[in-house]
Amino acid sequence: MDTELKRQVFDTEQVPAAERFGLWLDMLASTPGLMRVRTEHADNFVARSEFLDLGPMQLVRHRYPSLDGVRTRKLIQRTDADYYVLALTLAGTGIADQEGQRGICRPGDFTFYDCARPQELSHHGDDGDQPLRSIVAFIPYEALPLPNRRLAPLFAGRMSGTDGIGALLADYLIRLTNHPEQYHAADAERLGGVGLDLVSTMLGRHLVSEDAVPTEVRRRALLAQVRSHVRQHLGDAALTPQSIADAHHVSVRSLHRLFEAEETTVAAYIRDERLERCRRDLADPALADRPIQLVAGRWGFRDKAHFSRAFRAAYAETPQAYRARHLEAARIVNTAASAVNSGPTY
Repeated sequence: MDTELKRQVFDTEQVPAAERFGLWLDMLASTPGLMRVRTEHADNFVARSEFLDLGPMQLVRHRYPSLDGVRTRKLIQRTDADYYVLALTLAGTGIADQEGQRGICRPGDFTFYDCARPQELSHHGDDGDQPLRSIVAFIPYEALPLPNRRLAPLFAGRMSGTDGIGALLADYLIRLTNHPEQYHAADAERLGGVGLDLVSTMLGRHLVSEDAVPTEVRRRALLAQVRSHVRQHLGDAALTPQSIADAHHVSVRSLHRLFEAEETTVAAYIRDERLERCRRDLADPALADRPIQLVAGRWGFRDKAHFSRAFRAAYAETPQAYRARHLEAARIVNTAASAVNSGPTY
C-alpha cells in the first residue's frame, strides 16, 4: 500500500509555555539554518513547523511570532552549511540581509540566500498578535545546476511569487505543504525534482542571462507552466495549441516538440485532463442532479456526441452508465453507514 509523504510536525504547544522558546531553538539547531534568535515572545513562543522530505529538497512550513535572527560565522561552522535557502513569505513582512544586499519581502515574495555566508533576517507583522507564516526550502548546493558565483547577486534579494514562473513555484509550494496527505512517499523524489526545476528557472530569469540554466531544466519548467495553464483553462472552448503557445511566447511547433518527449500530444493532454474532470464530477453524489451535458460543457466539451465517444473510449462505458454505477455504490455505502449509526448516541 502506498504511504503518504514523509513528514514531521513540530509544535511548541505540546510543552509548557516556559519551555516553548528553548524547544524552538533546539529544532532550529537541527537544520542548516541555525541562527541566534531574538523575540519579544520568548515567555510563550507559540510556533509550529511541518517538515516535508522531498528527496533532494526539504520543505518547511512555519508559523511563529515576530522575531529577529543573526547567522554568524561561528554558527556557520557548527552546521552543514552547503545549502541554499529559498523562503516564501505568506504573512507578515520579512527583511533579509546578506553581504551588503537587502530584500524586503511582503506576502507572496521570495528571498534566497546562502547558508555558508553570514546573514541577518527579521520577520514582523503589522498586528503583533497575528502569527507569521512562511515556507522555507533547504536546497543542497549540488541540487541546483547553477554555480554559486553566478547566484551571488541574488542573495538576500526579493523575487516576486505572484507572476510568471514565481507564481507557479509559489502555488506549487503552497499546494504541497497545505495538503501533503494527497501525495505518496513514492512520489517524493519526482516532486522534489519538479520543484528544483521551477526554482532553477526562476533564479535563472533573475540573472543577467538565463543561459546559465541547462536546456533540459528549462524544458521541464516550461512543461510544468503549460500543464498548469491547461488545467486552469479546461472550461474554455477556445483552449487550443495556438492559444497555449501564445500565452507562453513560444511557437506552436515548439509546443508540440515539448510534448513529444512526454509521449503524448498537446491535444491529447487537454482531452485527457478534461475527461478526468468530467469523470470526477459524474462520480460525485453532490452533482447527481446536474445534467451530463452541463458537466461536459463545464470542462470544455461542447458537443454531446463527441463527449460520449471520447468518454467511452477512455473508460469503456458511457457517461450515463459510469454515473449510475458510482452513484449506486455511494448509495449502498451511505445506507450501510446509516444502519451502523442508527442506534442511540451518548
